[in-house]
Amino acid sequence: MEIKYQQLEALLATQIDKERIVTDAAKRLAYGTDASFYRLIPKLVLRLRHLDEVIFTIQTCRQLDVPFTFRAAGTSLSGQAVSDSVLITLTDDWRGHSILEQGDKIRLQPGVIGADANRYLAPYQRKIGPDPASINTCKIGGIAANNASGMCCGTAQNSYKTVDSMTIVFTDGTVLDTGSAESIAAFKTNRPDLIDGLTDLIQVTQLNTELSKKIRHKYRLKNTTGYALNALVDYHDPIDVIEHLMIGSEGTLGFIADITYNTVIEHPHKASALLVFQDIETASLAVSVIAKTNVSAVEMMDGRALRSVADKSGMPDYIRALDLESAALLVETHSSCSQQLEQQCLDVMAALADFTITHSTPFTTDANTVATLWAIRKGMFPAVGAVRETGTTVIIEDVAFPVEHLAMGVRELQQLFDKYHYNEAIIFGHALEGNLHFVFTQGFDDESEINRYGRFMDDVAELVAVKYQGSLKAEHGTGRNMAPYVELEWGHDGYALMKHIKALFDPQGLLNPGVIINDDQRAHVSNLKPMPAADELVDRCIECGFCEPVCPSRTLTLSPRQRIVLYRELQHRERQYQAGNSQQLPVDELKAVFEYQGIDTCAATGLCADRCPVGINTGDLVKKLRIEKYQRFTPIARWTAEHFSATTTLVKASLKSNQIARYIIGDKAVGTMTNSLRKITGGATPIWMPEIPTPNPHKLPTKQSLTNSTDSSQPIASTKKVVYMPSCASRTMGQQDSAKDNRPLTEVTLSLLEKAGFEVITPDKLNSQCCGMPYDSKGMNDIATQKAQELEALLWQASEQGKFPVLMDTSPCAKRSIENFSKPLDILEPVGFVSRHLLPYLTLSPIKETVMLHVTCSSRRMGLESEMLSLAKACAVDVILPEHIQCCGWAGDKGFTTPELNQAAVAPLKQQVPADCTRGFSNSRTCEIGLSHHSGIPYQSILYLVDEAAV
Repeated sequence: MEIKYQQLEALLATQIDKERIVTDAAKRLAYGTDASFYRLIPKLVLRLRHLDEVIFTIQTCRQLDVPFTFRAAGTSLSGQAVSDSVLITLTDDWRGHSILEQGDKIRLQPGVIGADANRYLAPYQRKIGPDPASINTCKIGGIAANNASGMCCGTAQNSYKTVDSMTIVFTDGTVLDTGSAESIAAFKTNRPDLIDGLTDLIQVTQLNTELSKKIRHKYRLKNTTGYALNALVDYHDPIDVIEHLMIGSEGTLGFIADITYNTVIEHPHKASALLVFQDIETASLAVSVIAKTNVSAVEMMDGRALRSVADKSGMPDYIRALDLESAALLVETHSSCSQQLEQQCLDVMAALADFTITHSTPFTTDANTVATLWAIRKGMFPAVGAVRETGTTVIIEDVAFPVEHLAMGVRELQQLFDKYHYNEAIIFGHALEGNLHFVFTQGFDDESEINRYGRFMDDVAELVAVKYQGSLKAEHGTGRNMAPYVELEWGHDGYALMKHIKALFDPQGLLNPGVIINDDQRAHVSNLKPMPAADELVDRCIECGFCEPVCPSRTLTLSPRQRIVLYRELQHRERQYQAGNSQQLPVDELKAVFEYQGIDTCAATGLCADRCPVGINTGDLVKKLRIEKYQRFTPIARWTAEHFSATTTLVKASLKSNQIARYIIGDKAVGTMTNSLRKITGGATPIWMPEIPTPNPHKLPTKQSLTNSTDSSQPIASTKKVVYMPSCASRTMGQQDSAKDNRPLTEVTLSLLEKAGFEVITPDKLNSQCCGMPYDSKGMNDIATQKAQELEALLWQASEQGKFPVLMDTSPCAKRSIENFSKPLDILEPVGFVSRHLLPYLTLSPIKETVMLHVTCSSRRMGLESEMLSLAKACAVDVILPEHIQCCGWAGDKGFTTPELNQAAVAPLKQQVPADCTRGFSNSRTCEIGLSHHSGIPYQSILYLVDEAAV
């Protein structure tokens, strides 16, 4: 590392915790990757906690003349969030928000995810204006810094139009709050250079009639190419200009520490329709007509785009029959009342009376149909990604034509695809704004391919920016990708004005250099990201980062995206090593890092697959890699599987020994001894915590047990049977000592079933049974499959060949069984079983308490979050579902063996537990241990809550 970076690291370490200053080469590679197709590896990666650290870092970098780049979520597509110097990221401490003026405004820190902002505003029927496709992942800092928009946002509701105020940190460390008169007055005193310089630029720009005219023309379109020059013609006050120049500045002018938005209405009533036309020209003319009606979104899809999703499940049948000349419009309209919505739908169709619509799905409010229609549009980007050749990159470009030139623009783009042999390329986009996205695949592994891409982009730039005077970047930001073309689009005067702005704000050129202003005409084809083959399970990864918010290890070690980045690099280096190339970082060194960062600390929950555009489950790769890691333990594992009853007996004995030891010598002594042993063994033995449960003393009936219900109004017991399959965890574990209800889960489950009048069937050889999950999580697939097959055969027999439902009292076991059983068994975990089978026979009286609720990752993957919350709310007057916890990170036995994963995953939990809350509920016995430990209150199965509420 260069001396100045060593000096910088030493200075930063005086104010910032060393663990948040990342210097390890492998971690810098992983953390430095974003969603773009560029690769720069930072010298330092910083994870900053608060504003003082940001100011100190900026001032220190300026002192040493070191460039730095800010990053929010890293979902940017144009290369504006990568750095070969200092990359500044933010910890989860930057997720603060304040609702103002009854939801008319909201103040947000840059770490708030866009979808979370809308969730905070939902009770007020408001939302933020920007609605980017990545809103479930991207953060407010990136949304504002890129002026991101989206499908319904247009130009009227983007950040530029809806910003109310913001707090900015400038390159000298000066702070300006544009919503504070006091801060503005101080800033004018402290930074007269910036105030005077901008005053001059405002006057010069407004007096330049030709340039002002061009600016107004460019911003009637969606436009994020270059700086927001419209600020210089829309405003006269330098403070207003600063505020609006920061929007879309991509971190090149300063740091947005918070932003207050004027919110927009979230209409409760929505309807969508899919209308197919014979060709793109007709569809474009239809857009011009529809634009005069009350519509919120019009998404255009060309014939190739429709063909790309034709074979996806749920698609309308007519999609498969369309030819490549066809084009479709997905139209959505919103209203505050259903009657008005119906009229708006009629108005749209009346406006199209003179058009031939070849196929259609008429306007509908049916949630399932609407979801299917939008799945067509949203599935196009991943559809291309899913079929790309290994080693190629998926590129999504983003242009805007004046709407009157939309049809010709699409046609000529299609001609360019043919010219440069991008046969898989598709076009779709926000037609109301003339904003089109085109997606294609591109390899960068040889010079001819790079040159092909360069020539193609030259022609696209001429077509869009020169011939049709459109925008080369409508909503994805300039970045490195379009920086060489900014002057082409804006002309000499416009580009000179942008360079002047950059020099005023950042005279040393330290803020995100190379982005927006870049004199290198080949910047867009430099530092291209390699995408080497690694494993077919993850080769389709486009490194978008959509997976990251739900990953339990993302703040501890790596996210799924980062795991894949490192694994790709590891595989690449191994191939180079085998070929005799020893110039790279040693393979063994990277392997050692990946062992813990990539394999040991992955919870393998599969939540990432639900967020991934192409459905990649990084956990599958990790479990595959664990096969080799745990291979030496296979004989032991096989013995436990074959003697499972003995294994669970040993576990019970261990829990009993712990209970006795705690009683005799106390918790402190037991904890000291056990955890000291863990230190001596280097973490090879489990951690001890006071929430370790007692053994389960309850004896389950070994044969069918009829309920004792004497209620004559209940149906005949024989029509209400259930096979009860308690998990091995609930069979062996009782409750923690501090639990309000100390009955074991098996006893509580039977109590609840009896209240509902169910006859309970308990399978034979129960203590020998396991769903196979303990083995599956360690990559022991054969043993896991063997145990699952044994259990399936037993349950098939007990349920009389699927005649009766099967209740598994923990959600992970139910999910694994559902996924692995081949017979038509009705497997249900607690929430699903209670909701579908017990509620009709129970009377619930909600307990007058505030309770916490944890939705396990397995429940989320089964789509039970809403159902679980509804059930809890039926049983308690106040239910708290904490934010930012998608998985507890207990991950089988990792809560004992890798406790830092559990700690990181539930880090936000304790601060969200209200003072008057004394207990929580979930539906996984092992998860409840970690939740109890880190929340400070005992967690139990939701069946305890239902049993208590059932009168």
